[in-house]
Amino acid sequence: MAIYLKTREEIATMREAGRIVARAHEAMRKAVAPGVTTAELDAVAADVIRSHDALPTFLHYAPRPDLPPYPAVITACVNEELVHAIPGPRALKEGDIVSLDVGATYKGFVGDAAFTAGVGEIAPQVQRLLEVTEQALYEAIKVSRPGNRTRDIALAIQGCAEQNGYNVVREYGGHGVGRHMHEEPHIPNWVPRRRRRFTGVELRTGMTYAIEPMVMLGSPETRVLDDHWAVVTADGSLCAHFEHTIAITDGEAEILTLL
Repeated sequence: MAIYLKTREEIATMREAGRIVARAHEAMRKAVAPGVTTAELDAVAADVIRSHDALPTFLHYAPRPDLPPYPAVITACVNEELVHAIPGPRALKEGDIVSLDVGATYKGFVGDAAFTAGVGEIAPQVQRLLEVTEQALYEAIKVSRPGNRTRDIALAIQGCAEQNGYNVVREYGGHGVGRHMHEEPHIPNWVPRRRRRFTGVELRTGMTYAIEPMVMLGSPETRVLDDHWAVVTADGSLCAHFEHTIAITDGEAEILTLL
């Protein structure tokens, strides 16, 4: 497993890529409203990314030869859609939740982050799901320090979700980020009880990776739709997704995808 430790200069470039992602998030948050289509949100993010001399990382991404290239700038997941849903003509409705994930490549380095937002007024129990999922992200960032391991990240996410009565996704997780959107190491969201001896990868200064808790109101089981991209909860329950790209420093981790 090859993990590339970034120099200070490379992290500075990734910080700029992350800021472009954060600006795209800011613009999409302002645009989320009843009646807005997910394709319109995709156009908002595309305009921000290109106006900052960056490239949309997701567009034409093909992780496997058996998958069609991804056709959009963002992923836009509504309600029971967990990750990788392709934006299109679907219009948001009052009370929906929408998870928006976007990547930007700037001077050869990637920033990647996601958030879930309510559309208009949402039910209190749904707002709580969003708050706990975001809290799980920050709990995981807290333990992202040299000498800790990817297991500590997974347990922080899993513990936060399960202590609040939710389930966390098992098949999907975070990942290294750098010159490529997906690098080593894999950052799990969950550690099965039968693998409590699993320790994962040691965290070292210069590592850069995305942490992305995905939390469900119902069962943790998922399925992939016929487009081969969109992942939904198997039982149709609501789910939320938050993500930041971070850099490991000698002390607290630095969040790279902030304004």
